[in-house]
Amino acid sequence: MQYLHTMVRVKDIDASLAFYCDLLGLEEVRRKENEKGRFTLVFLAAPSDLESSSELQAPELELTYNWDPEEYQGGRNFGHLAYRVDDIYALCQKFLDAGVVVNRPPRDGHMAFVRSPDGISIELLQRGEPLAPAEPWASMENTGSW
Repeated sequence: MQYLHTMVRVKDIDASLAFYCDLLGLEEVRRKENEKGRFTLVFLAAPSDLESSSELQAPELELTYNWDPEEYQGGRNFGHLAYRVDDIYALCQKFLDAGVVVNRPPRDGHMAFVRSPDGISIELLQRGEPLAPAEPWASMENTGSW
């Protein structure tokens, strides 16, 4: 058995790609446009997963964009996606600088949560040992839910 992907529906493909690729650092692996079904699928993967998956397919995040407007609810019901990151403080700062709320700051130097433009909760985990507590993270309060 091999884990392949997780699918999330998105309302704005450009905003979602900016979040997942430009901010989070995932790379687009492939894209499928389906004119008849009126949807676009975009598959993303973490760069290190792409490098380490020689003959196996890297685990992917599938963004499904339905061309006809729909309202999606229950992003929190989904749970969350989790990514191991090289520098949790630098990545959280990148999100803040882009106007993304860090819902659960990395006060412990180990774990943080942000939300995608569609309300999907994203857990960020520091690779290796937690970073030493540092400001502004150590005293930053939680915002909203994750």
